[in-house]
Amino acid sequence: GHTTGPSLNNDKLYKFAYSAEVYVGRVKSSLQKSAGYRISSGVDVNLVWRNPNNDDDQLIKIMIKDVQVENVNERPAAKNIFQGKSTEKILGKKYLEALQRPIVLELVRGKVKTFYSYQNEPAFTQNIKRGLASLFQLQLHSGSTREVDVSGKCNTTYHVRQDQVTKIKDLDSCEIAKEGFTSHNPILDISKKISSATVYVLEDSFIKSIKAEENYVFLLNFRRKTGAKIVSKQKLELKSVQAGPGLIAGKQVASVIKTVDSSYVAIPLEAEPVKSECKKCPSLSEHWKSIREHMHPEKLSKAEAVKSFLSFIKSIRKATKEEILQVIRSENKELLPQVVDAVTSAQTPESLEAMLEFLDFKDASTFVLQERFLYACGFASHPSETLLKSLTDKFKGDIANEEIRETVVIVMGALIRKLCDRGGCKLPFVVEAKRLILNRLEKAKKDDNVRMYLLALKNALLPEGIPLLLKYAESEEGQISSLAATALQRYDPSFLTKEVKETMNRIYHQNRKIHEKTVRTTAAAIILNSNPSYMEVKNILLSIGELPMEMNKYMLSMIQDIIRFEMPSSKTIRKVLKDMRAHNYDRFSKTGSSSAYTGYITRGPDVSSTYSLDILYSGSGILRRSNVNIQIFDRNAELHASQVVIEAQGLESIIAATPDEGEENLDSFAGMSAILFDVQLRPVTFFQGYGDLMSKMLSATGDPMNVVKGLVLLTDYSQEIQLQAGPMAIADFLGGLAIDISGGMEFSLWYRESKTNVKNRVAVFLAGNTEVDSFFIKTGMETTLEIETALDFISTVQFSQYPFLVCMQMDRIESPFRSHVTKYESLPSGRRYTARGGKAVMLAGNEYPLHQENSNMCKSIFSAKSDSGGGWF
Repeated sequence: GHTTGPSLNNDKLYKFAYSAEVYVGRVKSSLQKSAGYRISSGVDVNLVWRNPNNDDDQLIKIMIKDVQVENVNERPAAKNIFQGKSTEKILGKKYLEALQRPIVLELVRGKVKTFYSYQNEPAFTQNIKRGLASLFQLQLHSGSTREVDVSGKCNTTYHVRQDQVTKIKDLDSCEIAKEGFTSHNPILDISKKISSATVYVLEDSFIKSIKAEENYVFLLNFRRKTGAKIVSKQKLELKSVQAGPGLIAGKQVASVIKTVDSSYVAIPLEAEPVKSECKKCPSLSEHWKSIREHMHPEKLSKAEAVKSFLSFIKSIRKATKEEILQVIRSENKELLPQVVDAVTSAQTPESLEAMLEFLDFKDASTFVLQERFLYACGFASHPSETLLKSLTDKFKGDIANEEIRETVVIVMGALIRKLCDRGGCKLPFVVEAKRLILNRLEKAKKDDNVRMYLLALKNALLPEGIPLLLKYAESEEGQISSLAATALQRYDPSFLTKEVKETMNRIYHQNRKIHEKTVRTTAAAIILNSNPSYMEVKNILLSIGELPMEMNKYMLSMIQDIIRFEMPSSKTIRKVLKDMRAHNYDRFSKTGSSSAYTGYITRGPDVSSTYSLDILYSGSGILRRSNVNIQIFDRNAELHASQVVIEAQGLESIIAATPDEGEENLDSFAGMSAILFDVQLRPVTFFQGYGDLMSKMLSATGDPMNVVKGLVLLTDYSQEIQLQAGPMAIADFLGGLAIDISGGMEFSLWYRESKTNVKNRVAVFLAGNTEVDSFFIKTGMETTLEIETALDFISTVQFSQYPFLVCMQMDRIESPFRSHVTKYESLPSGRRYTARGGKAVMLAGNEYPLHQENSNMCKSIFSAKSDSGGGWF
């Protein structure tokens, strides 16, 4: 009779040779250089029963024998961890016996209908057998189907040519229980490429040979040179066909199975999860003691601090709430903030419960720890709805410190956006938190409350919040209107409707009322960044020349920067300029000191990063706003790595100057606001009000104020992988940074000079571990990258004459960059093979070029300085 699946002959024993290999190594290097192992054995197959009513329904028995475990690549005896060990010693008697117990498959038209094995066998050996059994599943006509095997339920395509069948399994489509998570921003995440193909050669309607190969490649998106691959290969070859046992007669499968062995049970063909227990792992408090010395505040700009932070997070993820609280409660004030960073970043239900139990928001004295906890929540790589609910509950309760209260709602905004980005916008607690922010913003009476809900919205970026932002931008003044405008600036241009653009045009051109320069320039930036029309560009260009002095210069600089850097609106601007040639000269030859400039920090094959520096002064030479941005982007995504804005207003009275139009009644104020990794932080005030300013100026030490300090988890990727040969693998990539940003502003009335300084000190560490974890051997590869660097932005202004002199400097110190790779094979006994490689380079320091005009001014300021001695004041 005709069969549509492979068919075995009666009374024959088919003897095969089988091998399953795993390799772990670098993406581009050859398999010969990889770590790994091979299990090889004989496999005996015979037909037990054929359905008398359907030739295509057969029971076959499969038995593994003569098992060997060996290196996958030749190793000299000294480096061979299996040297001198029998298979029984390597696997253990119990496992070896289990592996050699036969299985029975019911094949119907070539597909495995039922997989019979013994109950309570170790999951590992059961999975190895499932991997072997899955090879016997194939169909003899071309086409696509969804079928279950060891990998789960997968889309599978068969190509049949005479005696050759190719089976392609789409591993991305497989449904199987496995754990894992990815990082929030694609730039910080890992890409994976996976494939699986099996080639069958048939002879005499049964299998002559099978070769299967599956590949997993993991690449770090921001540096694709860094990555790992896992390759799993299986091979089954027919060696001989001998006389074998006869068939069992019977009509029903169940009775035949009972006859073969009454202990057989039907179990699922897809692999079951295998959890490996750690025998010699240190406890959480032991781990903390071993890394504690690297976590002192003054060591936070070192890569070793970040490395310790990441390894500690891995331990916390396995710990109970009690173990976590034990470490927290035993630590001193100096080191606790770093413990809080790590525990919060671990993002397990246990770590969150421990933090909520430990922190008392009704107690203002633990302000620093509360703030570190909240920021770590804001930077969460894969936040849960529970985290947002916990913060919402805290916000509704008593909070002793007003700044912490503000921070809670600002961070709630960041969590709303992250959850919405992952399709969680409709989750009940997300809906509740959104409603809370929007309702309270609408009803807020006090400026402080308005400000805090605007900051929350600046993080949440809810489309339904745009009408409120427009209202505050146009009808309020001072910091409130400025904040509402910068919040709109963070939305994707696709959300900026006709109404938004009309409002921005009204603000810029002051159609309804007089607005401050800071808000007008932000409005112009929004218009020019969201696909402006010919007329919008023309009206902005026509306004240049009619604006207050410094604003003229700033707008001109912004337009030139867009053209020079070829930003999206540059084509329209060039077109308008061409048509306006007649009246350009006078308009575009304005003096002043304000400026806007964008340049590249790095341009790479994978990611590029840009810095932009823009500075706006008042007509009297006092800083109104300085804004430093660093953006990182690749072909599909971008990340606002950092922004530091120093804003000042109403300072003219210090130098007895006249305020600009529309700025006569602004209160004296200076402060700093930062965005870090797409999260707006709570702004810091240097001084508020004239009295506060004078007292701080007279005691001015010029000591920088700390804005952000801490450890942040950036790359957080973990995936379990079920290999089709049976073993489990895991790919873990953790990357973090230690950051210390401080900023300050100093005045010298004697020199009529002011100086703002922003220092960014950063250490980055990334650790990737890709491992195949079989209970009797761990084999894998660890990859690390580290860099320590510092970026300084200094702007010096001399306002003793007009146009006053401004010198901006942006420097990066020389920075060590190191990368290491370690491949390993290790046995539970401690026997271990490792191969290491790595390189270290010094990245040269760099003074980033700003525009030519700036360079000229720096020369004149520093040459004037060297002529006259004397101190500040």
